[in-house]
Amino acid sequence: MPRRQEARPLAEHYGDLVRVALMEARPAGLHTYQLIAATRLTRSQVGRGIRHVRDVVAAENLTPITWTRRDGYMFSDDPADWIEYDKRQFRQILGRLTRVITGTLDPHLTRYPDDEWAQLATAQLTGVRATLAQLSK
Repeated sequence: MPRRQEARPLAEHYGDLVRVALMEARPAGLHTYQLIAATRLTRSQVGRGIRHVRDVVAAENLTPITWTRRDGYMFSDDPADWIEYDKRQFRQILGRLTRVITGTLDPHLTRYPDDEWAQLATAQLTGVRATLAQLSK
């Protein structure tokens, strides 16, 4: 437990360095290797900084951090960028959830059709799956 308390200030520090680098690059974005060069952090430290920015800083500043293959990480003021990023995230989650349902729960129910837990999980996750499918369009 004490280790987690020590790590938190580091995540904040890494997040501050990443935020400053991204703010200086605005309106352009920065790829991971560019963030590494700009902040002089390691790849894992940049990753921790990005997570901190997503979890804390973006919510405080009301500007989400987005990522695209072309531009890398960026703070965008355009709601269309936010929506497109959100849709990509929902599609990714939908893919993972679909694999859980088809690869784990469906075979479970095929072998044990009376298992109440598997029936409940399938029913609940099918609803979540439908919602994510709508959100990712």
